[in-house]
Amino acid sequence: MLIERSSSWKEGFIERLENREPFDSWNLYNMCYTITKNNLITNFTGLQSLAYLPNVKPLAHQIEAAERVIEEMNGKAILADEVGLGKTIEAGLIIKEYLLRGLVKKVLILVPASLVNQWVEELYTKFHIPALLYKKNYELDYVDVVVMSLDTAKRSPHKEKIYAQDYDLIIVDEAHKLKNHQTISYEFVQSLKKKFCLLLTATPIQNDIFELFYLVSLLKQGHLGNFESFSAIFSAKNRDEERDEYLKELVSQVMVRNRRQDTGIEWSARQVQSIPVEFTADERQVYTALSQLKEISPVFADAFTTMTVQREMCSSPDAVIGTLMNLLAECTKPEEVSRVNQVIEQLERLPVHSKAKMTADLIAKANDKVIIFAEYRMTQLYLSDYLYAKGISNVIFNGKLSKSSREWIKHLFKQQAQVLIATESGAEGINLQFCHHVINYDLPWNPMKLEQRIGRVHRLGQEHDVQIYNLAVEGTIDDHILKVLQGKIDTFEQVVGELDNILAMKEQSI
Repeated sequence: MLIERSSSWKEGFIERLENREPFDSWNLYNMCYTITKNNLITNFTGLQSLAYLPNVKPLAHQIEAAERVIEEMNGKAILADEVGLGKTIEAGLIIKEYLLRGLVKKVLILVPASLVNQWVEELYTKFHIPALLYKKNYELDYVDVVVMSLDTAKRSPHKEKIYAQDYDLIIVDEAHKLKNHQTISYEFVQSLKKKFCLLLTATPIQNDIFELFYLVSLLKQGHLGNFESFSAIFSAKNRDEERDEYLKELVSQVMVRNRRQDTGIEWSARQVQSIPVEFTADERQVYTALSQLKEISPVFADAFTTMTVQREMCSSPDAVIGTLMNLLAECTKPEEVSRVNQVIEQLERLPVHSKAKMTADLIAKANDKVIIFAEYRMTQLYLSDYLYAKGISNVIFNGKLSKSSREWIKHLFKQQAQVLIATESGAEGINLQFCHHVINYDLPWNPMKLEQRIGRVHRLGQEHDVQIYNLAVEGTIDDHILKVLQGKIDTFEQVVGELDNILAMKEQSI
């Protein structure tokens, strides 16, 4: 193919030359020059976006986090501030900065379904970023900034549409849910085309350090070596103080973590108490009978089933009865059926659960709004009925609620009800600074879930000291859970950094 120089300019040039016409408007040129000069970014340090954000005043630690991600981490980072310090603000600053600099055009933001509206609203009102809430029939070719549920995005036909796009920036909120390379969510995010990537989580380690390995590997493959070398060096049996410090240094190169005490902000105090609960003789007898079912029937033989019924018994009779009724259908021998029915009858004869009575006493002592976190929905209903019978107004919050229902329940709790009874889904994406009493009725296996729960109230905007009560039935699986929680907290602090107080030594009963 022959390439020739263009001569199309000659005709206009000769016409202006012969007719002595001006080549261009000097005024227009000056205006264009001035605009270009004003928009010119002469260096890469500092945030230019701050001058364009009249509706938000970022705090110092948020600005520093955004600057560090852009200037030192090349836009690939884990934002791991403690709950309530504004990771969403930091992410918004980074998006805005990259958009202004022309380094990013297309952005995909993957969040839990309960947070999609919150993200869209914050980006629009605070950062003037017209993010679009994804609907199933949208054509992504014509959308620059899109927010969608991770659960939706990873399923067909949506994932195929996303794979077809070249995204400049991917953001994943609550990134700890990706867990590891064996999950569908992790594999989906790993397969996305991306130039920059932000992973937001206050809890980069939930159970063990390998979760942190996989998060870092999403950002920088090989930064912590391959899995085999990482396991050999940093597994629990090989770790020591020197290796922990080395790992912490490696992780700090791709992770920003601000703690409340480091922000320069005056925070309200967090008072944590572990409240021991003593079973009655009848409750102890039923707990023992449940533990012995594994010796009677193979249906209860595996350790997980035994632990489940033990935990449910420490929560409420209703929770464990539901499980026993389901397992009863799997029992084949008459003696197995008879024994399970006998335990169910014992449960039905029990008076008020000791932990529920302790909870009512704590609520009366607080004489204020209280959030209760329970693991089981049957326990929610049990507690709700019991508290109403005691004259304590309450509302229930769980994952079955629609988005509009969640907002309505939050409104009822703020304006009318004294108590909100929430399952784990209540610890995600709701901000309840008007409350400052938290009862962890059922303890989770994961200490980070405790931090997420407490973070619903102990966050920016909380003006009162926050009272946290962790309930545990003595001489039961609850004691074992407390030991597991402490071990996981130790692992987190050795590798990531110190945690705010979420557990405490056992106190005397009130």
